[in-house]
Amino acid sequence: MLERSSFDYAILRIVPRVERAEFINAGLILHCLTLNFLEARVHCDERLWRDLCPGLDVEETCRHLSTFPKICAGDADAGPIAQLSRRQRFHWLVSPRSTIVQVSPVHCGLCESPEAVFEDLFTKLVLR
Repeated sequence: MLERSSFDYAILRIVPRVERAEFINAGLILHCLTLNFLEARVHCDERLWRDLCPGLDVEETCRHLSTFPKICAGDADAGPIAQLSRRQRFHWLVSPRSTIVQVSPVHCGLCESPEAVFEDLFTKLVLR
């Protein structure tokens, strides 16, 4: 049996009208410190967003979301935040914001494979 490791994750959300506190899940960030895992993935469902959020600048929102995976990967083109340690990047990415792209509270769990948990959570929480 494999040893289980703790992980933390947060859901990336689109909040088109902050005053109504309504959101659409658009991505996932997962961090497992002991297994050196940090990943983010986004799903820009442009048709759904246009149907539910008339007036939303879908292209700009997708551009903003696309920075999360780049920062997680340590992509040099993603700026100085991407050069921080994995743990620092995760904490920076999940910090509260009041913009159209927001992050859920951080949740935690135990896993044997952060890759498998990531795929499962992304499918259940983002792709539905």
